[in-house]
Amino acid sequence: MSDITLYTWPTPNGIKASITLEELNIPYKTEGINISTNVQKEDWFLKINPNGRIPALLDGKQRIFESGAIMIYLTDKYDTDRKISYAPGTPEHIEQLSWLMFQMGGLGPMQGQANHFRLFAGVRSDYGINRYVEETERLYSVLEIRLNESRYLAGSKYTIADIANYSWVRSANSLEIDLAEFPALNKWVDEIGKRDAVKKGVNVPDIGRTPEQMAEFFKGARAKIDGMTNTDKH
Repeated sequence: MSDITLYTWPTPNGIKASITLEELNIPYKTEGINISTNVQKEDWFLKINPNGRIPALLDGKQRIFESGAIMIYLTDKYDTDRKISYAPGTPEHIEQLSWLMFQMGGLGPMQGQANHFRLFAGVRSDYGINRYVEETERLYSVLEIRLNESRYLAGSKYTIADIANYSWVRSANSLEIDLAEFPALNKWVDEIGKRDAVKKGVNVPDIGRTPEQMAEFFKGARAKIDGMTNTDKH
């Protein structure tokens, strides 16, 4: 039995944990952490995640923080049927771990910086925008190559490696990246997005914003950046 509380917000990293929980059909409670209010920096939360970031998870008295660690923990402990993971020691498990770390160390940080400079920065930096958007597109091309040779990232089965990368790629349109330029990746995103557990997991917690409202939000954020003067020094 589980006694899980997930502390989260519907960001790319946040939904990695909630989708995993939904896929495994594990009962859990949710505590919404509105990151715009900096509640994640309060002392009570830092006892759960010393880094002050979401998601974080308590399973009884056991704390787990960092989204990749949460996904590994949940599959190690609860995915006994290997529904969304491969057994440790198998070649597929190593591939799964490699693509999970690809997201943790590459796609997440790079697309996160692209989001910052293109959507949320207090100043405009053409250099920052170009560098990180282009690097995000390069990483998409790496996924495209893999998905042209394999249905899923780790092999023939959908795993946490797919969940982790999907959670970021699904928001490509916020950066005006056209996934039609990556046909295999686009097909993969579309297929994963139709899963019932994914539909539930991307709305944890439900903050009441429709996809259309989110699109308008990102459009306004880009327009705000576009209205700024470039601060790069040449």
